[in-house]
Amino acid sequence: MTGFARGRRLRSTPALRRLTAQTRLAPADFVLPVFVKQGIDAPVPISAMPGVVQHTLDSLRKAAHEAAEAGIGGLILFGIPGEKDAVGSQADAADGIVNVALQQLRADLGDELVLMADLCLCEYTDHGHCGVVTPARGGVRGQGGGMVVDNDPTLDRYAAVAVAQAQAGAHLIAPSGMMDGQVAAIRRALDGAAHTETPILAYAAKYASGFYGPFREAAEGAPQFGDRSTYQMDPPNADEALREVAQDIAEGADAVMVKPALPYLDIVARVAGAVHVPVAAYQVSGEYAMVEAAAANGWVDRERAILETLTAIRRAGAGTVLTYWAVEAARLLARA
Repeated sequence: MTGFARGRRLRSTPALRRLTAQTRLAPADFVLPVFVKQGIDAPVPISAMPGVVQHTLDSLRKAAHEAAEAGIGGLILFGIPGEKDAVGSQADAADGIVNVALQQLRADLGDELVLMADLCLCEYTDHGHCGVVTPARGGVRGQGGGMVVDNDPTLDRYAAVAVAQAQAGAHLIAPSGMMDGQVAAIRRALDGAAHTETPILAYAAKYASGFYGPFREAAEGAPQFGDRSTYQMDPPNADEALREVAQDIAEGADAVMVKPALPYLDIVARVAGAVHVPVAAYQVSGEYAMVEAAAANGWVDRERAILETLTAIRRAGAGTVLTYWAVEAARLLARA
């Protein structure tokens, strides 16, 4: 048969496929999430996330240098303090683990990598919630034990933490707590502390997902009562994501994020089509763990699955992908 279109013509060799690829991956697209823990003298493996560890300050510095050598775009830091309390005091303490790590990494690397600071309180509070908890009142149902995460006092804490992280050397602040008004509060605080040039990457559409389980082990931040469904987004809702994103941009967000990534590619695509700021997506711990577990059982080709999932997230419209495979993926691309 002749005279009809044959899609296979442009797929017949690796070179043709590369030439006509509509989505490309580059190491600079990737951000590596890292965990740093106070009071340990050797890295601690995360059982549900093979290859991921809770770092010491020294091992984090080594990992950061390896990330820079691989050419990835940046790191995002999560901290596990030696002591926790009701308001997460260690999050903005000068000797808090993330703030010390930021100081060291900025001194080591300067501007070679973008150093992002995740801004939340769940790792720092003894109750494991993302903000200040108070007794429920006025007919509001609490998360558990009659307690509720109180939005506005939490904003005051976020503002203080943002300033501390910027002073410690963070290039970018990434608030993930999903409190209403968090971006505006952080922007005011940063501007008032002469950090007007520090950008905000808002976790604008962060869903109350079942894919966060391994992260809870890594960050030691599981809620001690209830869950986070009253402040994180409800998985069935899509239009609400666009409203949350629009609000964060109106409050001063310089970029926005969707989390998780693979189960929410439709949200990534809708957000990317609706806004004119950079869009990131977080390939979360459960996504990582599923591929690693399937590969360990011989059910999927591990390296192929890694690059395919990252391509899918970029294809949906995310310019930046936060992934625990960031360094490995960069090395795979260099080999290709």
